[in-house]
Amino acid sequence: MKNTLDKVTAIINAQIFDGEQVIEARNVLIQGETIIAVGTDVPEDAVIVDANHTTLLPGLIDAHVHTSIRGLRDAVKFGVTTELEMNGDFNERGRAIQLKNVEGAADVRSAGTAITAPGGHPDELLPDGDEIPEFVLKELEKLSKEDREAMLAAYAHDHEEVPQVTTVEEAIKHVHTQVENGADYIKIMIEEGTVMGAPGLPVLSDEILKAAVEEAHKFDKIVIAHVLTARSSQTAIALGVDGLGHLFIDRPELTPDLVQAIADSGAFVTPCLVLNSSILGNPASDLANDPRVHSKLSPEWIDILNSSFNTFPQGDMENSFKNVMDLHRAGVDILVGTDVSPVPVPNLGGLAHGASVHHEMQLLVQAGFTPIEALQSATSKPARRFGLHDRGRIAAGSLADLILVNGDPTSHISDTLSIESVWLRGVQQQS
Repeated sequence: MKNTLDKVTAIINAQIFDGEQVIEARNVLIQGETIIAVGTDVPEDAVIVDANHTTLLPGLIDAHVHTSIRGLRDAVKFGVTTELEMNGDFNERGRAIQLKNVEGAADVRSAGTAITAPGGHPDELLPDGDEIPEFVLKELEKLSKEDREAMLAAYAHDHEEVPQVTTVEEAIKHVHTQVENGADYIKIMIEEGTVMGAPGLPVLSDEILKAAVEEAHKFDKIVIAHVLTARSSQTAIALGVDGLGHLFIDRPELTPDLVQAIADSGAFVTPCLVLNSSILGNPASDLANDPRVHSKLSPEWIDILNSSFNTFPQGDMENSFKNVMDLHRAGVDILVGTDVSPVPVPNLGGLAHGASVHHEMQLLVQAGFTPIEALQSATSKPARRFGLHDRGRIAAGSLADLILVNGDPTSHISDTLSIESVWLRGVQQQS
């Protein structure tokens, strides 16, 4: 890594997308971990990075992941400098332990352990029993000692004793526990299993979930709901959540009313179109075969991209495209997220850290977003909605989390994968 934290680094001659729009300025000055100026004169003693014929973007944000140290490092390879974990152990307490002295890893925020019914989602995705299954053992054999330990830690978290929530009192206690552990926001699960190939999953009552939402709000924590159908989305909005962690896959008659209700509530939506596509049985093979992706991921993750969930093959991706565009036109904030797993798991296919953020932006454009709107959904919008005011923008005072790409992704969104350089907290990463 090139560390010039004691000097000013000047990125010059770049087209700059500042998180909202393309701006007239062509120069950005970095010192330490921070952007110190945009569009000003370049100091004579600055370290110069001539970025002619390229576009400079804020570091990308994945607003829905389940991660590991390896995942955080893979993310940076693709210019994803922040991951927002929606069920896991990278809360404030976990970050202090796991990320101590770790370099080259994306920043991370976490919901801690999500609130779900005993035996509820995501139980259906996990192997039965306490023994580590064969596919995990095979993965372990291929990894370095560091990555092996990260994978074991991620697996252990998914299989540890989850606090029981069966009453209002237990839901309130659960929120308190997550807050005490340094959760940055709170996650609730409303998943009855239809599109996950597990109909009949237990779901907590509206009374219990509402108590959790209200308690989280007392601590000024936003609440995100896992939902994958229109009905569960309707329930979540009625409970007063601040964001939907997925986009409903179906498109029933209530859709126009639901879209309006979401818009009126002020909630954001992280559609995870890449997940919807995988649930419908579509592997991300085009992404896996792209040399800009294939060269940066392990064979195990490439195999995962070439597979899919395939739990609801009777669905139609056009419904997801219509749903997300209806929400977008109604003024709902749409955030880029992927729902990628912390380790490569065969039945959780079609997704990979970092790479799937670019795929998500491509799918948003395919649905009808402009490239600039898709870029906003991966930068300034998630930063604003999650209160991360030091990132998501190229502006004086913001973190120097930056991605330099060849071409012009504000016109051709696939150019985001043509990565020339990534800066993480002011440090230029090795390519």
